[in-house]
Amino acid sequence: MASRHLSIDDFFSRLSSLFQSRRNSTHGSVFLTQKRLSLHSPSTSSTEPPVPESAPSNPVPILIRASNGKSKDQRGDKIKLSTIVQPDQLEGFFMKYADVVKGGATALKKRDRSGRKKATKAKKKGKGGGAADGEKK
Repeated sequence: MASRHLSIDDFFSRLSSLFQSRRNSTHGSVFLTQKRLSLHSPSTSSTEPPVPESAPSNPVPILIRASNGKSKDQRGDKIKLSTIVQPDQLEGFFMKYADVVKGGATALKKRDRSGRKKATKAKKKGKGGGAADGEKK
């Protein structure tokens, strides 16, 4: 996987444009992920697989990714963004990240789940079991 990571400023500008493109569309998703970037080298002396530390002794960089979630059929239209944030830049990064995500998320439409709510309501209403009336079986 030979993808190039963006600078933090370039990541934010492209993330804003990704949210803007979703805003102009009638439907779509933006996927945001983050994880610790593991920079360990596998040891050849041990036969056991390396166990990742739950709390590393020194801070590690974080990999931030964003995607428009296009499927395999529309792979040509898929937009992937990623950047690496060093531990000393985390506080400033997340402040700006929160502003960009909040600004982009306000334009996204909430999923219509009214059909799902009606189905579960009808299911609960139709059940009418004795446990709901306070009886113990």
